[in-house]
Amino acid sequence: MASLWSYWRGGGIARQKFDTVGGMSSYAVELTKRSPTAPLTSQGAETGTLRVDLSWRMRTNMDFDRAHGRARFLRHPLEIFKPAEIQGHSQGVASIDFDLACLYELTDGSKGVVQSLGGLQGDFSAPPYLKLSGDDRFGTASGETLYLNLDYAEEFKRLLVFVYIYDGVPAFDRADVVVTLVTADGRNVEIGLTDPPPQARACAVALIEPHKGQLIARREVKYVYGFQSEIDRLYGWGMSWGRGAKQTRA
Repeated sequence: MASLWSYWRGGGIARQKFDTVGGMSSYAVELTKRSPTAPLTSQGAETGTLRVDLSWRMRTNMDFDRAHGRARFLRHPLEIFKPAEIQGHSQGVASIDFDLACLYELTDGSKGVVQSLGGLQGDFSAPPYLKLSGDDRFGTASGETLYLNLDYAEEFKRLLVFVYIYDGVPAFDRADVVVTLVTADGRNVEIGLTDPPPQARACAVALIEPHKGQLIARREVKYVYGFQSEIDRLYGWGMSWGRGAKQTRA
C-alpha cells in the first residue's frame, strides 16, 4: 500500500510505501472514510513519543491536467485514440504556508491550543505535554511537527489536530496536504486532506481520544471557512479567541 497519500495522489512513479521523513516505511496505514480509525498505542504500553508531521506540496499545472484528463476519459472513452492537444500555461501555482495546530482538553478540565500563532508552542515535559516544533523542510514537502509525550497519555481527554492557513489566500484545493501520525513503535498513520472546498481556511484533521486503554485516532477532515474559533465551535471546545500573530523564527 502506498503512503504519503498514495505517493502524492498517484503523481509519483512507484506505488510503494513512502516514509514522510525519508527512506522506506515498513508499515503504513491510510485513514479513509471507509476505514477512519486506528490505534496509536498498545494496551498498557502508552510510553514514548507520538509524532505528528504536516507535509504538503503545491499542485502543478501537470497535476490539474492529469486530473482533468482522467475525468474527461471517463466521460468520453473514445477520445483516448485522438492525438493530444498542445496547451500552454502562463500562470503557476502560488506557494502557500500551511500550519499545524492542536486543540487539547486534559482530564483535569484544562483546555487550550498549541499553535504558532501567539507563540503557543506548548510544553513536552509539563502540561499540556504537547510541543510544536518550527518549520521542517524535506524534499518538495514542507511542514511542521507536533510531539506528544505518551508518558502522560492518561492526562489526555481529547486532542484535535487541525491545519490552517494563517497568511495568504485559501488554497487547500491547490495543494496535496498530508498529516502523518508516527507512533512510538514506528508505524505511520496517514490522513490525506481530501475533497477540499476552494475557500476553506482550516481543516479539522484527526481526533485523538482514549478508548479501552489505548489512544485512538479518528479521521475527521472537516473544513471551515474561518479560523480556529470555527473549529472550536464545531467540536464544542468552548474557548475564547482573539487575534494573534506568528512569532518570527530565528
